[in-house]
Amino acid sequence: MFGLISRHLAADIAIDLGTANTLVYVRDKGIVLNEPSVVAYRISDRGKELCAVGEEAKLMLGRTPETIEAVRPMRDGVIADFAVAEAMIKLFIRRVYKRSWLFKPRVVVCVPQGATPVEKRTIRTSVLSAGAGQAGLIAEPIAAALGAGLKIGEARGTMVVDIGGGTTEVAILSLGGIVYAKSIRVGGDRMDEAITEYLRRRHQLYIGVATAERIKHSIGTAIAPRDGEGRKLKISGRQMQQGSGAPAEFIVTQEQVAQALEEPVSQISNAVMAALDQTPPDLAADIQEVGVMLTGGGALLGDLDVSLRGRTNLSISVAEEPLKCVAVGTGRSLDFESAQVARMIDYSS
Repeated sequence: MFGLISRHLAADIAIDLGTANTLVYVRDKGIVLNEPSVVAYRISDRGKELCAVGEEAKLMLGRTPETIEAVRPMRDGVIADFAVAEAMIKLFIRRVYKRSWLFKPRVVVCVPQGATPVEKRTIRTSVLSAGAGQAGLIAEPIAAALGAGLKIGEARGTMVVDIGGGTTEVAILSLGGIVYAKSIRVGGDRMDEAITEYLRRRHQLYIGVATAERIKHSIGTAIAPRDGEGRKLKISGRQMQQGSGAPAEFIVTQEQVAQALEEPVSQISNAVMAALDQTPPDLAADIQEVGVMLTGGGALLGDLDVSLRGRTNLSISVAEEPLKCVAVGTGRSLDFESAQVARMIDYSS
């Protein structure tokens, strides 16, 4: 009886614990939190003291004095710093869960398909330590497909490509299960790095992570514009020509960004084609017919769908709200108490 009462009074929470952003979904409410996966600590003789999490902490990246450290506890979709990640998860859960902790919430977290048993155990331990009564894991491709509205329970092949901050998950699904899945370490962060490397190599200009991200969001494109340069953006950086290191302004064009992103876009395209090569013929024929769904924040890159369409000869679609698909799909999995999807959530220790 007490179990039924606690299950009724406790909230069900779904977490997309991403390399770049963490989204929290509460059952019957939808997404209630969307914050950068960044934590800032103040360092003193007494040790580390938490001073900021999320958006406030992200603003500190690359701008902190010696007494403050801003870090991203997630790397390539899994926890890289256990203590920092646990503090971040705990604070995010407490921001959205206002009820008595006598009734602990059930929490489901999405994980990359390629996560190791050790990485999965680390995530589950962090969530339980953060106050969850039950901690379940669901594979990221399944969550992305559910969030995009794909009918993964049918005897029909579907392909989802989830482009996150640290990784891109390419998966082929059928009958509610994963037929093939591959995770590559290419995502939004690698795109930012490619832009940074391009400007340093071609124009001897050093820029920070925040500037590279602004370029990607403002004028990022996977295809060079037909007029040659396309839209432009004025940025500031540090000019390393002749060792001066002086501050400098620079005009970046869409053509330059497309050149910078050639390698990560090619890697995503190659991963899609490799998936088709490993797929049974009948399922491959289904995908040729219905196409590929792009999810994740990286799917918002300008003309990425057009570029992949030209490279793969497949029909490519972008989900309606790609950045939210994994969180929404993880949340939707909570609604399948006895259905096929419920069996996809792993509550084992």
